[in-house]
Amino acid sequence: MDTDLISNLPDDVLGKILSLVPTKLAAATSVLSKRWRNLLPLVDSLDFDETMLFYPDNKDGEDEASSYESGQRRRHSFSHFVDKTLALLSNAPLTEKFSLKCYHEDDGARINRWIRTALERGCLELNLEAANYLPIDSQYFTSNTLVKLTISDGFYPGGHLLPFGGVFFPALKTLTLVSVCFTSVEMINFFIHGCPALEELFLCVWMQYMSSPNVKRVTITSDFDDDIQRPSMVLKTPSLVYLDYSSYVAGNYYVVLDSLVEARLDLRLYEPIIYDEDGLWNAEVFGNITNLIEAIRTIKILHLSPSSLEVSFFS
Repeated sequence: MDTDLISNLPDDVLGKILSLVPTKLAAATSVLSKRWRNLLPLVDSLDFDETMLFYPDNKDGEDEASSYESGQRRRHSFSHFVDKTLALLSNAPLTEKFSLKCYHEDDGARINRWIRTALERGCLELNLEAANYLPIDSQYFTSNTLVKLTISDGFYPGGHLLPFGGVFFPALKTLTLVSVCFTSVEMINFFIHGCPALEELFLCVWMQYMSSPNVKRVTITSDFDDDIQRPSMVLKTPSLVYLDYSSYVAGNYYVVLDSLVEARLDLRLYEPIIYDEDGLWNAEVFGNITNLIEAIRTIKILHLSPSSLEVSFFS
């Protein structure tokens, strides 16, 4: 009989191996043999991805992606699996990484409970992605240990106030926000202010005002509809050394970039359509980057896209 070399590895090594695969697959290994039955609590990275679920009772020819009944089964099975797994791991060591991708589940209270459980267990990295709009309860959305946070698509922080004490994540160093719709303009500013140790910021949302004293690297990509005019952008980041900024040009810039060393600019002209009294339309070029160029004049490395040169000509 061939020797099972993997099963002979120490428990902590097997736990690290299982942490590298989606949690659905890690949990499935418990049926392999008695040796694997109790290894799931050693997993320090939980990846709950609804697309990883498979249904043996599918009818032939059923469209899994569009069928309402299929979606409900997916939702029920996914929720049951997450609840059962978190209950099983209630006494396990801290969770270093927690990823949650929801596509049919829309029970906000239940999802917030999952997120709160991960944060209470000392999670270091949290990744959230959803197809539906799901508010994150800001009252409990706080952690003293979280170092890296990614929020994508349907998830968004709900409410208008920070948790008691005024800080969301005092240890957070890397924040990524992709297509996140905040409940108010002030909320995103409060959110960034609640991360005083922030060093890296990746944004795929429009930012009209941002102030962060310690952030060192910022990447901003904000594409918006041409009929939305952005009058100004304020960027107060005195410790920033690297800026990657891709967007339609704003009407004006008010920036503090005292430490900037390298910048990548991909700016595009904003051309709002204006109708005259006869109903005829014309495009008026909008935007001024004079203050932005003045603020980065002492940097050592500058990358300009062709469209940025065009913006410079019209500013």
